[in-house]
Amino acid sequence: MRILSVNTGRAVPIAAGGRTVMSAIGKRPAAGAVAVGPLGLDGDEQADPTVHGGLAKAVYAYPAAHFPLWQTVRAQARVAPWDEPPAPGLFGENLTIEGMREDALWIGDRLRLPRCVLAVSEPRFPCFKFDAAMGFAQASKMMVQSGYCGAYLAVIEAGFVEAGEVAELIPGPRELELRELFRARAR
Repeated sequence: MRILSVNTGRAVPIAAGGRTVMSAIGKRPAAGAVAVGPLGLDGDEQADPTVHGGLAKAVYAYPAAHFPLWQTVRAQARVAPWDEPPAPGLFGENLTIEGMREDALWIGDRLRLPRCVLAVSEPRFPCFKFDAAMGFAQASKMMVQSGYCGAYLAVIEAGFVEAGEVAELIPGPRELELRELFRARAR
């Protein structure tokens, strides 16, 4: 696995679900190494700590392999041109990762990076703010149907993370697969 982009964002007002709410879903790529501590990346915020952030959900990783699907769907919904791939951070992810798939991740697996260690803790469940970020009302439903949820990560060893770094997957106990947990909770 390789980190394509490290993304951070601040909570700002957005229009979502027919109202204005605070959200930090709109993340942007950060330049250089970014410090990662027990509660996440330096310079990153979560607007609603009841569902995002904390020790178990300090960092959110999303597979770059899903970008082509979302590119097509957003073009079909007429919210983006056909030739415009999703920008890193659009999904609210802190890490855009190449070579990661939900069906190959298990709760407790570790991602050993050169300067920190992260552990798969749970899947991400989308909400109405995800629909707003994607630009169409069925985005959350599509994430649930596809199982393309990404993974929340806990910080095992604090340090730094930077685009271009390679992550080694260290298998955990292999008792609960990430996508299996996502589908069970999404029912």
